[in-house]
Amino acid sequence: MRTLPSDLADAVARRLVAADLAEDPEQAYQFALAARRLAARVGVVREACGIAAYRAGRWADALAELRTARRLTGRSSYLPLMADCERALGRPDRALSIINDPSVRDLGREVQIELRIVESGIRRDEGRPAAAVVALQVPELTDGRLRPWSAGLFYAYADALLDAGRLDEARDWFGRAAAADTGEETDAAERFESLDTAVFEDLDATDSGEDATSGGERVTGSGESATHGREGATGGESGSGASATGSGAGVPDSDSATDGGDSGEDAPDGDSGTGGGEDAADGDSGSGGGSATATDAQNTRPAG
Repeated sequence: MRTLPSDLADAVARRLVAADLAEDPEQAYQFALAARRLAARVGVVREACGIAAYRAGRWADALAELRTARRLTGRSSYLPLMADCERALGRPDRALSIINDPSVRDLGREVQIELRIVESGIRRDEGRPAAAVVALQVPELTDGRLRPWSAGLFYAYADALLDAGRLDEARDWFGRAAAADTGEETDAAERFESLDTAVFEDLDATDSGEDATSGGERVTGSGESATHGREGATGGESGSGASATGSGAGVPDSDSATDGGDSGEDAPDGDSGTGGGEDAADGDSGSGGGSATATDAQNTRPAG
């Protein structure tokens, strides 16, 4: 901006400030375009225009502006946004070529982590959630130190875990992201609370279903006892009848008749059917059941 006349520099600066303050991404992009029309050869103006285009979801425009800004300024801090634009445009191979470029080793750690986050999103796009998780398992994830970009790393890791179906771990990392996000640049707190509620609801539903199933099993078991009791009663009656008939045929021996009567005493065993009914009642009582991130630019990335 120092190369511009003072009055022009002021006009450009006003438009850039307006772009930064605008809440609507599209309006912010229009302010940045106005600044670009006044100072197209200034690297910081092209950078601001590229970032505004990125936030507005204008991936091709953002990529063109950021490439120009990189050429004018020589900075590589735009690489994560450029890679993410390639990803959004459906060109993952180009995005990965940026991420895996040998020059990335010489970049600051924050830029390298941003590139890892983009790579994780690409793996999720490919339907490889486990690889998306692995891409973010860097030492800074668990070394206990908080950095200005830790919230973005934690948030991306939580999102990858959630996509991989690891719900409990995802909830934990969303909580860590919320704690690290002192500027509230992400929605980590809301994601954590929503997952926390979902887990409790799922546990309640599971407990209720298990209790209801257990109660049903007890009812079924008692019903079987009642059936066996009735079978015992029937068997007893059949046995007594046969014995009585046999004793009638053997009249000469009165003891045999007595024995037949004794066999008939088996019939009262049919009371076991009553016992089965009591078991069924117990089963009914048991079936009660239970009572039941990151910069602003990161947040506008396409869902992985």
